[in-house]
Amino acid sequence: MPLPKTTAAPTAPAKAKADVLVVGLTSAHDELALADGAPGGAPGTALLAAARAVGAAAAVGSAQRIPSPAGLAAGSVVLAGIGADDADTAESTVFGADRLERLRRAAGSATRALTKGESAALALPARTAEEAEAVTVGALLGAYRYVQYRSGGDADKGPAALTVLAPKAAAPGVERGTVMAAATAGARDWVNEPPLDLYPESFAAAVTQRAKDLKVKATVLDDRQLAAQGYGGLTGVGRGSERGPRLVKLEYAPRRARAHLALVGKGITFDSGGLSLKPAASMEEMKSDMGGAAAAAQALFAIAELGLPVRVTAWLALAENMPGGGAQRPSDVIRIYGGKTVEVTNTDAEGRLVLADALVAAQEDKPDLIVDIATLTGAQIVALGDRVSGVMGTAEARNRIVLASELSGEQMWPMPFPEEIRAGFDSTVADLKNAGPRAGGMLAAGIFLSEFVADGQQWAHVDIAGPSFNSHSGWGYTPAAGTGVPVRTLVETAAALSRG
Repeated sequence: MPLPKTTAAPTAPAKAKADVLVVGLTSAHDELALADGAPGGAPGTALLAAARAVGAAAAVGSAQRIPSPAGLAAGSVVLAGIGADDADTAESTVFGADRLERLRRAAGSATRALTKGESAALALPARTAEEAEAVTVGALLGAYRYVQYRSGGDADKGPAALTVLAPKAAAPGVERGTVMAAATAGARDWVNEPPLDLYPESFAAAVTQRAKDLKVKATVLDDRQLAAQGYGGLTGVGRGSERGPRLVKLEYAPRRARAHLALVGKGITFDSGGLSLKPAASMEEMKSDMGGAAAAAQALFAIAELGLPVRVTAWLALAENMPGGGAQRPSDVIRIYGGKTVEVTNTDAEGRLVLADALVAAQEDKPDLIVDIATLTGAQIVALGDRVSGVMGTAEARNRIVLASELSGEQMWPMPFPEEIRAGFDSTVADLKNAGPRAGGMLAAGIFLSEFVADGQQWAHVDIAGPSFNSHSGWGYTPAAGTGVPVRTLVETAAALSRG
């Protein structure tokens, strides 16, 4: 379902003609108050009295709908909590407690609560372009619905149109926010699509079509070309499926680019575990194992649409990991692109194999920074939970990604590479094996990937196993199922590189 049309308007909130007016609630010293951007005068006084009467809260994520008091043009009001006025500190936080993230979550909670196709005007704090962008991103992502496979007419429609009430000077923030939200929603769509319909070939075709729309160059290697050119990771993982692997390279190369960013995305369109078969219950969400590739592609598209002066290449390593008659076996030895050999001791540790191929290929273009993105390990969820991605790699690159995540509101945490873990990948028959120690599994997977990154190459590995797919109910601007993490962080990374 397309995101609702979104515009900016300097209209006074009391005069905004919409089905629903979204107003922020805050508090100071435990006293409920209307946030900046809310109606003033008699309508504002009546609105605050109504909010207190129904027990509305300023807590971030709360949303309560009430009839409009006299003096408002909108038919009803959603009271959206944005937290206490004194909630911000001098220090920012990777856990999303800053003011802009609270605005995103407030706007998203409000639009996620709208289910009847109404129009909504957002009278939330949007005085600056940064605030307007945050409100826009949150509202649009909260409005997201995946209804492509619904056959009935009772589907949740979400809001039909959004207006961000902001001064003209802040309008560019609405435009940028619309691009960021659309890219994130595009990644969600791909993650949510059933694997019957999204497989390596069809995924590559969808990416290629989108690239044409934006005049981004797309190159696709099919299974025969991959085998002929020595991409042993992709070829090995894809052997068990009737639907062969693909490697997609996207290229955005503006004139006077100030840096070169390479994105490498894991794109396992369905992961059964191969012959090292997963338990049945562990497969239910394995259509989401291509979330890294979806994020890499959509981030590049957003960067191109925003016209950022940075060259970006994206490498999407696409395969379906199935236990067919031709599937690779535990104890097989494969040769990764570039020459290193790997003993496959666990066919369910397949993502690192396809990423290794793509990482080596990405370095041939000599980028300034490589970021790989992958739903790589269950250990990431054990270590950091469902909402916080782990970031590893060279210190400078790792810290750059974490700083970008603070701007985007996507929660990330820097993780180390303990040197003693590397010995767990020693093999008696190959350069290394693909399954290392169980303890510190997230770190171990990153250490395996580091074997395919040249000395001196700036590189970050982002494990999004938990944050890419929400197995619980929606919250803030995050729905159930695909989340689109970390599209916005990747775009912020490119923006920082473009500034030098």
